[in-house]
Order: sequence, then structure tokens, then C-alpha cells
Amino acid sequence: MSETPLSQENAPIYEALSRYKSMRIVPFDVPGHKQGRGSPQLREFLGEKCLSIDVNSMKPLDNLCHPISVIKEAEELAAAAFGCDRAFFMVGGTTSSVQAMLMSCLKEGDKVIMPRNVHRSAINSLIIIGADPVYVNPGIHPELGVTLGMTTADILRAIEQNPDAKAVFVNNPTYYGICSNLTPIIEAAHAKGMAVLADEAHGTHLYFGGELPPPAMSLGADMAAVSMHKTGGSLTQSSLLLVNGERVNPDYVRTVINISQTTSGSYLLLTSLDLARKNLALNGRAVFAKVLELAGYAREEINRIPGLYAFGAEIVNGDSVFAFDGTKLCVNTLKIGLAGIEVYDILRDEYGIQAEFGDMDGLLCIVSVGDGGYAIERLVSALAEIARRYGKPPTGLHEYSYVAPNVVTNPRSAFYAPKRRVKLADSCGEISGEFVMCYPPGIPILAPGEQITRAALDSVLVSIEKGCLVTGAEDMGMEYINVLASSGLSSSDPSSSGLLSPGLSS
Repeated sequence: MSETPLSQENAPIYEALSRYKSMRIVPFDVPGHKQGRGSPQLREFLGEKCLSIDVNSMKPLDNLCHPISVIKEAEELAAAAFGCDRAFFMVGGTTSSVQAMLMSCLKEGDKVIMPRNVHRSAINSLIIIGADPVYVNPGIHPELGVTLGMTTADILRAIEQNPDAKAVFVNNPTYYGICSNLTPIIEAAHAKGMAVLADEAHGTHLYFGGELPPPAMSLGADMAAVSMHKTGGSLTQSSLLLVNGERVNPDYVRTVINISQTTSGSYLLLTSLDLARKNLALNGRAVFAKVLELAGYAREEINRIPGLYAFGAEIVNGDSVFAFDGTKLCVNTLKIGLAGIEVYDILRDEYGIQAEFGDMDGLLCIVSVGDGGYAIERLVSALAEIARRYGKPPTGLHEYSYVAPNVVTNPRSAFYAPKRRVKLADSCGEISGEFVMCYPPGIPILAPGEQITRAALDSVLVSIEKGCLVTGAEDMGMEYINVLASSGLSSSDPSSSGLLSPGLSS
């Protein structure tokens, strides 16, 4: 343990690994590649420096499951940098952070209020726990087709109608950079004794951006899952779980984390979190001011291209779009007659540009700490050329951009229920026993326990036709889907409401 006060200039894990490397330790522990000597091709590919610090837990390097020295110090620095009581280093991606949040606050049979446009990790967590979702449908932008945030009225109604719910789960921001009005949501939830859990997988930068929407923890949220690797500069699969301790016991959270997190935490991932935190703490505001400038420039240039529209703060309406994350470069493609996924494929295959994802109506490009002016100019030029070469008469808004679910039973009951296999094309009216989603973004079109309505089925089929990567089903070819053996419901579409209570159709 450090005897001198820590500052954000420190990087305890990085410093400990540097000391370890200088000691020229002879390894008779795991991993078996023994600093790369046992895997020459891997060592050539990744480099000696990388493999020499791919090590196992030991006294000088601390232990992720029970940190008492350098990992503990690094987590304390992260908590200070992100303005919360405790921070936990996570090496299972933000999926593990989301699971730990929900598992810390819920038990079997508990209710959680959440938007339906959550990442699959949240609904997977409910399968593990056996908790019941109370879904609040997000708004849909009438011209763009993108899912918005939850309206304040809808979520406050859900809180009033479900006073026994244990938690409210929010996205901040959504994949499209859209934020809900969190202050009244947090206040109302806390007044009813509910914890507020924030999926901030796409919000690392909010903690270091003066011109960006506020992060959830600064507004009083109890926990937040933060994907440092997405916009914070750490290695893929590294994440943070942030905790404020007034309503949640951080030591219990650590116990919950250890239920599923590996006992062999990667020091490559841990060091990347340590160094990314240091960089953000010291330089984050300047870094993200530059990111905002680059994204703003790109937005202006793209909006000069006939038929393309990169939306921004002008879509803020004070409610379902309470604020907009200006680092998100979302480009609507409908007026050039192409689905976003089609433009996504052309960018990658013909221009060597990898966007984050494309859907039916547009595509998303992530602008972050590693981008510069040249990359932005290349993207803008490619989009201009695609619009000129491939543009067709405009198409209408895709009516299945978001499909409100008809919840028949909770995810866990459906996941473990007896099932039968039917052709996907013939499944309308059945109850899904598995997930179906486009990835990215990993937001389910169908989740276990939901009726396969005509709208949901058409959304899946059109997504497959357009070339989206449709995942989640047991059948990798997506010709078949597992449905509940005793579905037997009418194939007529139910109406949808803003609030869907567990176990009941709307």
C-alpha cells in the first residue's frame, strides 16, 4: 500500500508492472506462454513488451478479487476522477458491469423499471436473477426513426404504478447520443426507495466534458456502468463500475462482482484502465473539447452533402431528447435511398472505413480520443462520393425502426420453458423463447417471453434482407426460432402502450 498520498499523476498498476518487469522474475506460474517464450508467433505478433506483463496475480501486483494494494489504489484514483464513492475495475466488458449492478439491487421476483431499448446484457441479467422488467417504451423520432429517451411523464407514471419496484435502470446516453431528463427520474425513484442504475456504456466522456450532458453519478444515480474502452481509451473489454454508497453497499457490490468476474484478471486490461484514467483525469476536458470540435466539423460538412443529414442538438425537445451528446456522429441516409446498413457496408468494403454500426435509417460513427482531422476528412469525402455514386430516389422512414414489445411472461420463465422449433417466417403469434437482435447495437428486437408480432417479425426479416448481422437465436442461420411450446396465442398484433407490466400483455 502506498505510504504517500496518491495523485492523478500516479498509475499504480502500471508502476507495479514496470517494477515487476525490471526484476527479471523467472516464472513458474501461469500463464503458460512464460512471457511469450512458449508462443513465438504470438510474441512476434503482440511484441515482447506486451507478453512480458501478461501475468497472474501475485503479492506485488495485488489481486482483482480482493484488492489491498496497487489495484485498490488505482480504483480509488478512478473513483476520485469520476466523482463517486467507489470504482471497480471490470475485465469482463460493460456486460459484467451491468450484470453486477442489477444483481446487487435485485433478487428473484423483484421488479425493475427500464426502457425497452436496453442492451441485451440488461435483459440477460434478468434471466440470471429472475427479476421482472417493467418496460417503458422510448419515443421514436418521426423523421429520423431513431429511438429517443424515456419521457419524464412515462417513467414517473411507471414509478407511481409500481411502488414495489426495487430499481430504475436508465440509458445515459443511448447509442444515438440521446439523454433523458435524469434529475426528476432520480428524485422520484429515491423518494420511493428505488436505486437508480445507469448504463453509461457510451458515456465515459460525459465525466470529462464541460459542454456535454451531465453524467448520471453527478446527478445522484447510485451506480453506473462505464465502458472505458469505448470512448475513454482503454483496451477492449475493460470497464468501470461506479458506486455511490448512500443506498448501495459497495462491499456487497464487490462480493456480487466476484460471483461472475474471472479470478484471472488480465493485467493488460487493468493497466489500460489505470493509464486511461490517468490521461482522462489530467487531460480529459481538453481531449473531449477537441473531440466535440471534430464531431461538430464533421456534422457541418456532412450536412452540406445533398441527401445526408447528421443530426445534432437541434433535435433536443426538453423531454424525450433532454440533451444530446455531440460526440455522436449519427447520419440519416433515407434521402439518398439507401439504408444505413448499406452505406455502412460500402464504407468498409470500398473505402476502408469502419463505422460503428448501420441500421435501417442511418449509421453511427464514433468520434473519440484517437481521432484526428485527416480521418474526419476521409469519412466526409467517402460519404459524399457514396451519395453521388449510389444515391437513389428517397425512401420513406422504415416503420420497424423500433417495435414495442408485447410482454407475455418474464425473460427467465421464457428462457427456461419447454420450447419447440419453428420456421422464423412462420412464427408470427408465437412467444419467443430466445433473443433476436441486430449487433451492433445489441438491443433486442425480440426477447424471451415476448410475442412475435407481425411488426417484430417484419423488422427481423427486413434486417436480414438488408445485411444486418442478426444474432441471438440458437439457429445461426436464422431460419428457425425457438418458441414456447405452449404459445398458442392469436397472431393478431396487440396494441402497445408506454408501460408494459411483467406477465401481462399491453
